[in-house]
Amino acid sequence: MAAQVDENDARIETETVSFAGASGDINGYLARPKGADSAPGLVIIHENKGLTPHIKDVARRGALEGFITLAPDFLTPAGGTPDLEADGPARTKSLDMAKTIGDGLAAVDSIRTRSDSNGKVGTIGFCWGGGLSNQIAVHDPNLDAGIVFYGRSPKDEDAAKIKARLLLNYGSLDENITPSVAAYEAALKAAGVDHRIFIYDGGKHGFHNDENAERYHGEHSKTAWQRSIEFMKETLGS
Repeated sequence: MAAQVDENDARIETETVSFAGASGDINGYLARPKGADSAPGLVIIHENKGLTPHIKDVARRGALEGFITLAPDFLTPAGGTPDLEADGPARTKSLDMAKTIGDGLAAVDSIRTRSDSNGKVGTIGFCWGGGLSNQIAVHDPNLDAGIVFYGRSPKDEDAAKIKARLLLNYGSLDENITPSVAAYEAALKAAGVDHRIFIYDGGKHGFHNDENAERYHGEHSKTAWQRSIEFMKETLGS
């Protein structure tokens, strides 16, 4: 499917960037509203295939909605996102997860401290990145908001560490991730974490990815993205 926001869209500015992470310098793709001088920030966290054209498009969508949007390449320590997406999962498995969480925290901080940022940042993670979005929420008490698309839940006892507002999206047909949602929801409620959960009927794991014809669900993808943007604007400002 063609990109929803062209990389040369005159309403936004894009660039390749790097920032210091726990694993060393991490590469990334930055998209921002053209001319913005005080905007909220988003960190888009990719699937286990890496920083693909789809994820860059998602970053541009975020910029078009008024956010300074960073999409890090978390596979940088493993040689970067491969040319063949099928090689991405193996590189993802080779990562040191503790350092990867540190890279995620550094990504958030790099946006939070920008001169053109309003200081508020949220994460949006997909699949493997959804799990990392949860982990950043566990480890960063200053994170303002975290959005998860069908990502692995943290340990129940870690829910009490979360201070960010959460929006969690799952597909009813996702047999690997969705069965854990009930326990995660109970832990969040017990900890008093502000959260919203949506389970999309007939949605598969990966339903938001319009490059995956077998799993993509147009209606659910559109609805979940609209909810995500509204949630971020409500939480971070615009």
